[in-house]
Amino acid sequence: MEKSIIKIIVGSKNPVKVNAVKGALGSLFPNAEVECVGMHAPSGVPDQPMNSDETRIGAVNRVAYCKEHTQANYYVAMEGGVDRFDFGAFTFAYVVIDNGEKQSVGRSAILPLPDSVYESLEQGEELGTVMDRLFGTTNVKQKGGAIGLLTNGQETRESAYNQALTLAMAPFLHQQRYAE
Repeated sequence: MEKSIIKIIVGSKNPVKVNAVKGALGSLFPNAEVECVGMHAPSGVPDQPMNSDETRIGAVNRVAYCKEHTQANYYVAMEGGVDRFDFGAFTFAYVVIDNGEKQSVGRSAILPLPDSVYESLEQGEELGTVMDRLFGTTNVKQKGGAIGLLTNGQETRESAYNQALTLAMAPFLHQQRYAE
């Protein structure tokens, strides 16, 4: 029996993001061949989103760009950002999944950030750059990310995206329940 092909456009060429989508959706569709293609998609927000709204809007904008410029079964985007809440500074990501008919928005778990890191971000630096400097790494945003560094590798940027993507797929997996 020939497997069906599910084409997914990811609103980034970052291998961490593309691999997260391929892993998450691939596990949800084990009887299909999942084809993930990353493409440059502008977020329309600052390179380092500094609050929840900017972060979510960045992911929504990336999906909209992908839908406008390509054809696929699913369009997916992730946007990492930071915010300061009453209980401290954190990093997280928003994920957006769209099948051309409906859209689902999800968010990853939050990771506490040291105050010194957040202060550097307020001065205009990006999280990956700050983490590379603090930990002596290179291009950590295309590897384990701040999550990997701050959890001693127990979690990674990809694992955080994977969970958020899997959860955001619920409305597509159980459409009848979400239509009630």
